[in-house]
Amino acid sequence: MSPTRTCLAIVLAAGEGTRMKSARPKVLHEIGGQSMLAHVLGAVAKAGAQATAVVIGPDRADVAAAAQKAAPQAQIFTQTERLGTAHAVLAAKAALAQPYDDVLVLFADTPLVTSETLSRLRDALADGAVLAALGFEPDDPTGYGRLLVANGELVAIREHKDASEAERQVGLCNAGLMALSGKHALSLLEAIGNNNVQKEFYLTDAVEVARKAKLKAVHVVAAAQEVMGVNDRVQLAAADAVFQNRMRENSMREGATLTAPETVFFSHDTKLGRDVLVEPNVVFGPGCVVEDGAIIHAFSHLEGATVRGGATVGPFARLRPGADLGKGAKVGNFVEIKSALVGAGAKISHLTYIGDASIGAEANIGAGTITCNYDGYNKFKTEIGAGAFIGSNSSLVAPVKIGDGAYVGSGSVITKDVPADSLALARGGQVEKAGWAARFRADMASRPKKRP
Repeated sequence: MSPTRTCLAIVLAAGEGTRMKSARPKVLHEIGGQSMLAHVLGAVAKAGAQATAVVIGPDRADVAAAAQKAAPQAQIFTQTERLGTAHAVLAAKAALAQPYDDVLVLFADTPLVTSETLSRLRDALADGAVLAALGFEPDDPTGYGRLLVANGELVAIREHKDASEAERQVGLCNAGLMALSGKHALSLLEAIGNNNVQKEFYLTDAVEVARKAKLKAVHVVAAAQEVMGVNDRVQLAAADAVFQNRMRENSMREGATLTAPETVFFSHDTKLGRDVLVEPNVVFGPGCVVEDGAIIHAFSHLEGATVRGGATVGPFARLRPGADLGKGAKVGNFVEIKSALVGAGAKISHLTYIGDASIGAEANIGAGTITCNYDGYNKFKTEIGAGAFIGSNSSLVAPVKIGDGAYVGSGSVITKDVPADSLALARGGQVEKAGWAARFRADMASRPKKRP
């Protein structure tokens, strides 16, 4: 495909999706932490589309907002009546009237299509076709439209209910996606009629229109999984499973080790470096970067977090948005980190909450430590200096600063700044009463036992 060819992508996002049984529009349901619509918009951008038009249904400001968040330059068009797929594409007539070389037509509920496949559709146009339809070969073609090919050219797309017995034996099916020559797209679409039982205008009829005009139509084949459509939550889960397998395979091919790949779950933007080790049952939410040589132990959950080279996380750790672990840092079991910078080599080994904080390099945070960052109305920051030692079961009431090399004694509640290299103790004095326990047991033994 020549890099000089221009491209318009039209993404149809007007379907109601009632089978999802959800207040959320179907195309905004997520795969790998990203809406199906955003997945498709990302694919067309990677395929080189210079312009994007998104066709939505009436009163769908939420879909329009999601589209422009994912693709800020996208134009939004509304299909006010649902009169078929060709009618939906023509809702973007103003965009179609512009002089693009290629026009891609996609569906927002077909989220797994890749930019490589879209580029192959564009290549077919560059080779002289005015129409290229995307096909696939399912295990069971029942119910799908068939691509009918003769002498290397696409001659028709026949719906299953209209196909002859011989045509139903064809295993090549219509995936719905299509590329059209920008020079011919508008005339082809406007020539499509609605001479069918439903009285709707079908995009598939563009093949017949092109053939009648002696114009070349062809097909491109994609894997069945790639063109999987999503109409309900069962299919959504199936599509997410395909996405997860793609991410797992790509991560391992790029140099990460997943000891039980099928138990690790990724988001669309998860980035793992080389020699990263991910143990079983780890979940990456959106916005995670794990640098070279880091280890994510089992049963950990990360979201919006950065784990720098050689750091270790977990097992059973939770990194929330804004967690940033320095090189060689350690976050151990049952530790939660939120909006905190953890310096290189710092250790937070177990049973601790660190929120809205900065931890200096080589600091040690004992078990049961809590940064008390919230007063019910506002959040405050805790600063712990390099090499500081925080004893177990300490509460640091923010805003507060612990200086470099300072010690906080176990069980302290720290409400004031601690200077560097100082020892801070903030706990009640120990009281001992000799013989009290023996007297208590004797007293209890002399009394009748109470029953609830």
